[in-house]
Amino acid sequence: MRICFLSAEYSPFAKTGGLGDVAAALPRHLARRGHDVRTFIPLHGQMDLRGVDLHPVDFLQGLKVRVGHHDMLYSVHTARVPGSDLWVYLIDCPALFDRPRIYSDAHDEHVRYLMLTRAAFECCQRMSFAPQIVHANDWHTAFAPLLLRTAYAWDKACFGGAKSVFTIHNIGYQGVFSAGQAGDLAPGVGVEALHQDDLAAGRVNPMRHGVIHADAVTTVSPTYAAEIRTPEGGHGLDANLRARGTAVSGILNGVDYEEWNPATDRYIPHRYDASSLAGKARNKEALLDLLRMHSPPATPLVGMVSRLTRQKGLDLLYDTLPEVLERDAVRLVVLGSGEHHYEHFLHDLQQRFPGRVVFYSGYSEELAHFIEAAADIFLMPSLYEPCGLNQMYSLKYGTVPIVRRTGGLADSVRHFDPTTGSGTGVVFNDFDAGGVRWALATALEWYGWPSVWRRLVLNGMAEDFSWEKQIGDYESLYEGLVGTRE
Repeated sequence: MRICFLSAEYSPFAKTGGLGDVAAALPRHLARRGHDVRTFIPLHGQMDLRGVDLHPVDFLQGLKVRVGHHDMLYSVHTARVPGSDLWVYLIDCPALFDRPRIYSDAHDEHVRYLMLTRAAFECCQRMSFAPQIVHANDWHTAFAPLLLRTAYAWDKACFGGAKSVFTIHNIGYQGVFSAGQAGDLAPGVGVEALHQDDLAAGRVNPMRHGVIHADAVTTVSPTYAAEIRTPEGGHGLDANLRARGTAVSGILNGVDYEEWNPATDRYIPHRYDASSLAGKARNKEALLDLLRMHSPPATPLVGMVSRLTRQKGLDLLYDTLPEVLERDAVRLVVLGSGEHHYEHFLHDLQQRFPGRVVFYSGYSEELAHFIEAAADIFLMPSLYEPCGLNQMYSLKYGTVPIVRRTGGLADSVRHFDPTTGSGTGVVFNDFDAGGVRWALATALEWYGWPSVWRRLVLNGMAEDFSWEKQIGDYESLYEGLVGTRE
């Protein structure tokens, strides 16, 4: 099939979370299955492209695209994805994308990603590439299905056979902007095509339009697909999602085991697999030494790699982590950045427990891998989690995940039963401090039983969440849409 894939992020070029990982892995695995995938992303100003095989596309230089009242100049470059034969198309528009961060609260944030979507469509036209599937991701490219039905509907040769898929990676971010800027959808999209109740309320919601107009709506786990159709989980879009019926589905994200595999991981000093866990113990020793967290080898190490937001359950840790650190001989290492009050809490925790807590503010791909390989326990007490990847990384690395039963966490981690020896982690239900206390106490108790802990670790390492398993669900979805083409 011919697939046009649109994303604001693409790992390793630009990434703030799971969207970047999925946007890189899914097209690559589709291409390996023989599909013609053209992936379009912004050329963000802060991208580190040193060593990347980057080429300008000769006939896609110095082009102009109109977004509302704005005439934007852009050029297109191709970059070879490291370790593959797949090329990605980077939309170079310095006026919009040469900024310190991928996302901001700037007044023209919606213009930036409308421009990405329109530029991608016009590149398809100039390349004579007629996609059968246009796959948009999150609010940034959520207007793609509407643009197909309106502004680009005239081009039957290029888009007449195109079906649209819209994937919700996190419904908590919808890209809402003022109704006074609705004209930025032009040309080819009048206000009559927009959601009228939102307009009356003074807003335009990109994600709502993706839900309404896409031929198929997916999200990144089956449980999350059910949760977002409820008032509690839908963030105001639950009625629209329920109205789409069977057009909404959940497909669990895969894991890129070429990047996340302790047997081949280029970021960790000691590689290992399920047949020999000695390398994991040496990684733990090496990380503790690097961070000057000296402790006996048997001391459990708890790790976290997370955006520091309410969604990630940080509020549940204000009381529970100090209690555990005061009561038990544990070590804690946290990597992440986000809201100031959470960073302040973790900095204070590090000062309160010197040598036992290390907080690294920011993000480091190398340290993220190192923590997964070294930690005994990985903590993910999320309020909600569309899919989550770190719990699946943790399973592969023999690091026992503590998760709340929500979204993709519920779909990928099974609570361990020491009597039967089945299960892969510690799963708690209620979003409260008591649930985290119980989960941490349970994990530490099992850690004290070496034979039980080894069984739990090996169970997790035997799980398979590879894209090779998940890719078939996307192919079936695409084929079903193309097959229904009129």
